[in-house]
Amino acid sequence: MLGQRIAIKIIEESSYEKDVAFKVHIGTPQLAPDSTSYQQIQELEKKPYKELTELERVMLLSKPRNGELTTMEVRIRESMEFKATVDKLVAKANTSAVLGTSSWREQFRDALTVIPADESELDVDNDEVEEVPRCVDYISHFICLFWKVLFAFVPPTDICGGYVTFVVSISVIGVLTAVIGDAATYFGCALNVKDSVTAICFVALGTSIPDTFASIIASKQDDSADNSIGNVTGSNAVNVFLGIGLAWSLASIYHMAHGTTFNVEPGTIGFAVALFCGEAMIAISIMMYRRNAKSIRAEFGGPVISKWIHASILFFLWVLYLTISTLEAYDVIEI
Repeated sequence: MLGQRIAIKIIEESSYEKDVAFKVHIGTPQLAPDSTSYQQIQELEKKPYKELTELERVMLLSKPRNGELTTMEVRIRESMEFKATVDKLVAKANTSAVLGTSSWREQFRDALTVIPADESELDVDNDEVEEVPRCVDYISHFICLFWKVLFAFVPPTDICGGYVTFVVSISVIGVLTAVIGDAATYFGCALNVKDSVTAICFVALGTSIPDTFASIIASKQDDSADNSIGNVTGSNAVNVFLGIGLAWSLASIYHMAHGTTFNVEPGTIGFAVALFCGEAMIAISIMMYRRNAKSIRAEFGGPVISKWIHASILFFLWVLYLTISTLEAYDVIEI
């Protein structure tokens, strides 16, 4: 026999492998027990070599044996063309969240690579040419380059099933949110803006940026709007119940232990909260209308005209909230 196929089991890890190598070692071959010459060769091996005849020595030489090379190295390298095809198919099937990163090298490579922002490239056939990044993509890439490289230091998702990635990502986002909030406060102070106006304009906008991008990603990747809307309501619940409640509880316990009273002056925030609640009811009404309207039947997207109209209304509500709250804080409007 001049050749033989050897089956090697490849372990599936549900992740892209960059460059994996292993060695296949072929041991000493053994004569099959059912062979016609098996018994004869076994008996000849027991006899001293000097007592063997010329024919018996030739018969011993017919035993199976290895050649000069008994070890082979097998290397499996990632095919970038195949990876791009898989990414497109997975994104189409809405399961792109399952795929993660397997190494820091991949994360830094993705962070330094300019990727077209147009999501329509996922629908391009394999025979067509990949979309080339536009000028806007390069500008966006260099603006966000610092943050991309920063988050590339987060451990890959292959470590401990992604739990380490989740904890480190949440921690980094929390630190960045605190830094952005402080920077917004200093910016408002430098412009001599009242604290209440700084809170609802700069601080709120800065701390809401991570939630905004998370909702955008969720709306693009998920089949429904549950995650994107749930992210907004959940974030507000954490801010109100945990952020304010925990801080006030600790302050109350501290003052009670020292025999003092913890008091927080309301200022003009009461009017801003009442205005927010009124506009929130309008936003909920728009969502209910979009869900029940036969021509839309969706919280997000839908026909172009209705999509832009409702988006403009929501944006106008935000501008109206900032304008009226600012005018009331500077006593231009007396309530």
